Amino acid sequence: MKIQKIESLWTHLHWLTVLAQQGSYTAAAQRLGVSKAAMSQRIAELERAAGVPLVQRTTRSVRLTEAGQRLVDDMRDPFERIAHSFAGVRDLAGMPTGLLRVTAPVAFARQQLVPRLAEFLRAHPEVRLELDLSDRLRSLAMEGFDLAIRHTAAPPDTHVAWTLCATRSVLVASRAYLRRRGTPATPHDLALHDCLHYPRVQDTPTWHFETVDGPDAQQRITVPVSGPLAANNSEALRDAAIAGLGIALTPDFSAQAALQSGKLVEVLPRWRPVGAFGEQLFAIRPYATHVPRAVEAFVAWLRGALAPGFAARS
Repeated sequence: MKIQKIESLWTHLHWLTVLAQQGSYTAAAQRLGVSKAAMSQRIAELERAAGVPLVQRTTRSVRLTEAGQRLVDDMRDPFERIAHSFAGVRDLAGMPTGLLRVTAPVAFARQQLVPRLAEFLRAHPEVRLELDLSDRLRSLAMEGFDLAIRHTAAPPDTHVAWTLCATRSVLVASRAYLRRRGTPATPHDLALHDCLHYPRVQDTPTWHFETVDGPDAQQRITVPVSGPLAANNSEALRDAAIAGLGIALTPDFSAQAALQSGKLVEVLPRWRPVGAFGEQLFAIRPYATHVPRAVEAFVAWLRGALAPGFAARS
């Protein structure tokens, strides 16, 4: 059997690391921009050259053998250094370039991010943006994302985080609903209303409030709520409130346009909902000694675009 020189297998080895990250030939091929057949052929060639199986194939996914895992573990740091070095050299050109992979929550991306993206892409014509809309918390390093937008109280300590803007939760309803059912004067009145809520793990949904002014400022009240609809998407809650189904608790960025247009009005404005959603938007990425210019440019643009926040009063 002819033994291939190791220099001819660099690409094969890199593809094996991507296969280990993605967990399937289909996902790895998509990540590399090649066909599944090409992916399978390269791995088979690498196994023949190594003389031992590197991958255990199943109907749904792949797992590395002990030999395959050893190769991937040994190559992870060198390939990361190569990637960082190349990114640094590329950035010497002074202009942000290349593919930027970003993951963001569905509702925020649809309502606030996507409508603004044309401005960024026109300003940076050498950048290509791949946007993943998902409420699932992605593993940035394992899934190859350069940046994530997170709506949270605190970003993970293992990542670099840039604060984009503050957000708040708002209680909203349509005027038609309030005419029909009355307007709550205190959080306790919500027991008499249809409340549209984000499902949580507890059996009985609860909302928490603090007063924002007056002699009882900072007083906290917790009230159980119920209603005809629970949904794990703030757009769905907002649209249900517009349709008159009840009072919804949503992030301000979801309710902003409907409040500005008068389709919704804010309920209990003297009470601040707390603990339902994050209070800030962050851009985060795994720690690295080098940050590509495309990432820096996108974060700077995001901070400028979102700086005004999402305040909207009826």
